[in-house]
Amino acid sequence: MQWTELIVFSALFLLVTVMGFVAARWQKGETLEHLDEWGLGGRKFGSWITWFLVGGDLYTAYTFVAVPALMFGAGATGFFALPYTVILYPIVFLPLVRMWSVSRVHGYVTPADFVKGRYGSHWLALLVAITGIVATMPYIALQLVGLEAVLRSMGLNGGGILGHLPLFIAFVILALYTYQSGLRAPALIAFVKDILIYIVILVAIVYLPSKFGGWGEIFNDAQAKFDATPAKTDGILLNSNNQLQYATLALGSALALFIYPHSLTGILASRGRNVIKRNMVALPAYSLVLGLLALLGYVAISAGTKPIVNQATGRPDTNTIVPELFGANFPSWFAGIAFAAIGIGALVPAAIMSIAAANLWTRNVYKEYIKKHATPAEEAKQAKLASLVVKFGAVAFIVFVDPQFSIDLQLIGGVMILQTLPAVAIALYTRWFHVYGLVAGWIGGMGYGMWLLYNIGNPAINKAHFAGSALPLGKLSIFGWHPFGASTVQIYVGIVALTVNLLVAVVVTLIAKKAKVFNGTDQTDPSDYHVDEDSPRVKPVAAH
Repeated sequence: MQWTELIVFSALFLLVTVMGFVAARWQKGETLEHLDEWGLGGRKFGSWITWFLVGGDLYTAYTFVAVPALMFGAGATGFFALPYTVILYPIVFLPLVRMWSVSRVHGYVTPADFVKGRYGSHWLALLVAITGIVATMPYIALQLVGLEAVLRSMGLNGGGILGHLPLFIAFVILALYTYQSGLRAPALIAFVKDILIYIVILVAIVYLPSKFGGWGEIFNDAQAKFDATPAKTDGILLNSNNQLQYATLALGSALALFIYPHSLTGILASRGRNVIKRNMVALPAYSLVLGLLALLGYVAISAGTKPIVNQATGRPDTNTIVPELFGANFPSWFAGIAFAAIGIGALVPAAIMSIAAANLWTRNVYKEYIKKHATPAEEAKQAKLASLVVKFGAVAFIVFVDPQFSIDLQLIGGVMILQTLPAVAIALYTRWFHVYGLVAGWIGGMGYGMWLLYNIGNPAINKAHFAGSALPLGKLSIFGWHPFGASTVQIYVGIVALTVNLLVAVVVTLIAKKAKVFNGTDQTDPSDYHVDEDSPRVKPVAAH
């Protein structure tokens, strides 16, 4: 048991717990018994709050342990996270502004709300909502993976169900203050989380390299390690086998990130278009920190850091690389601060994700199919209860299922959420696609993507299916025809599935238009996409 680290960690955890409960009174609206107030913070967060909230939502605890771990295990491939977060913001700059505007006018809370209003199809909206919920669940579980890595390094997490008790206690506390304060809790706590992360990373990136002979020596040690392995896709430089996979994974991840419901929740909570524009300019500052953080994977190689062996699986848990590196090379008190930064970094996105999933359930399943005339107070209560179910479902997943499987599920989640891009993002600019085309495209892209993922195995970890998202081109087939022969060049499955989605959607749309099939009703207006923070909401929340 690392007592000094544990005391510092507990003190900072207690601080954010108090902040979580106090947040209910912060920027308080008339009542929290309304989905706009509980689930979107009253839609009035300014530039600074939005920057910390969205940054805390996108750059999660798992990011801060997984990216260096990937660099530690695979080398340059792990750097995909850097170009992905660089190209992300120019791509989403204008679509997010349009989404905010139309959502303000119509009171939309979720992306599925927008789809329902844009096409008048509750079935298409249901597909988007279910996809969002299912893709978000393993993402929440991954935050627990990051938190557990820290708990293991402090000696707090052993085997069996009782070994997960500290994790369970942490999430009970999270559930309580999120239930009470809604989105305001993670928004306020994000200030502490991000400040701690910045301090820890900047200290680590200066102090640790000086301790191990400088960056030249560190890169040499990393290259020596990869040269000694039989793998064809590792090394400090990309090669012909993984360059395409690197590029498509970065592009696919960038396209997917702001379609995730939790990302849009942070955007819809802001008070205006200008707030979003400023954030799209300022958020790349996190990418700078992420790039520095990724290099800690190479530092761990040079330091001779060894991951903790997972008692449940008997395999080394590479997610513990960064906590173990910090614990061995920093003073105990600073290691405690670093552990707290990662631990709190799990709570902020987990809270936002659970709220986003709860909003989808409440607005697009409960209100649409179970209780159509639910009052705002009933909606808020339903969302609170749903957020509890989502959180504890994620905890149960970690306790009873191999955490490595949750990582694989998150990769599947990325492929899944990309299939909503035509209905959510492209629909912001055009209704050319027929609603039947969008549904058929979703079915085609989802089905083909899942089939490809099913056929990806990894003998090293004894998994025959769903063992990753990198697919050799030689395994791509169209009705038994292999257009790329036996090529070993890899590609990200999400991009392949999205391409199939769009092709199917185009074909079905052309057929439907030729047959003059009714394409639903559009409840939006071109002027809806240009309102600013001074424009009133002209339609009540329940109108759609």
